Amino acid sequence: MQKNPGRELILATKPFAKEIVWKSWYYSLSTLAILIALFSGIYFLNNFFLKFACSIAAGLTMVRMFVIYHDHQHHTILHRSLPAAILFKLYGIFILAPASIWKRSHDYHHNHNCKLFSASIGSYPVMTKQRFLQSSKAEQRGYLAIRHPLTIFFGYITMFIFGMCVRSFISAPKRHWDSLVALIVHISISVLIFVYLGWLTWLLAAVVPFLLAFMIGSYLFYAQHNFPGVTFREKEDWCYEEAAMSSSSYMVMNPFWKWVTANIGYHHIHHINSRIPFYRLPEVMTSLPQLQEAKTTTLNPSDIMACFRLKVWDPNTNSMVGLK
Repeated sequence: MQKNPGRELILATKPFAKEIVWKSWYYSLSTLAILIALFSGIYFLNNFFLKFACSIAAGLTMVRMFVIYHDHQHHTILHRSLPAAILFKLYGIFILAPASIWKRSHDYHHNHNCKLFSASIGSYPVMTKQRFLQSSKAEQRGYLAIRHPLTIFFGYITMFIFGMCVRSFISAPKRHWDSLVALIVHISISVLIFVYLGWLTWLLAAVVPFLLAFMIGSYLFYAQHNFPGVTFREKEDWCYEEAAMSSSSYMVMNPFWKWVTANIGYHHIHHINSRIPFYRLPEVMTSLPQLQEAKTTTLNPSDIMACFRLKVWDPNTNSMVGLK
């Protein structure tokens, strides 16, 4: 029988798809404690510069906690723990990505990663060059608007308030009732902070951290599957293992950004096997040489601009290209 290299690679990752429970709790609770301490600093410190530093740091820590929440939603960590289920359910509401819509959309994304002509649920839409040119001007503008850097910069509004909460609740109120709860809780807390603690505390506690966290998160969603060298396939030619390796990036980061993003930069490994805990991803990369052949990008400005220049898929060159 002929061997399937992709299937063998998935099997090779299975020994790492086991959580270390104390580590899962340690990283979850320590990150939560840091986040609470930073928000306390925003509320109680008197020095503006310290409050501002806490605000920025809170936004960065929210990203890390989101990735840990994302692991829990994959049933990768603390799956059978009731306290963890409550904790992450509440964090999903806090972060405007309630569990019902996040898990459904993200599971769809994993099962249709970089598949042409599938619904763009949980990912940014991709048109072929021909389809784009044959679309109406309104359709072209809408498509480019979704992929525009400003849409990603304001992911707080575009992806999370509108996409995750408003649109999901309108589409299926009974199924996504927690989206409405997330909106009500978020707006209520924001208003209370503004009324009772003033505009400055409101800005530093309810605007800056969320704007920063969602900007980073939205860009990560984008660049992990929209980078120079990414490959898209039609349904008949699509293969899960190949999509993980050729359509998901390894985002090379320094230790600081690895901490902030909880190793989500090892995205090709995450797509090969989503049951590998985030804290074991570097270990897998070191242990399996095949995974070191991944396509890469970085958070350097030049690489960010290179990712943003990609607009449509050109089957003739088998690559993402700009419009010029």
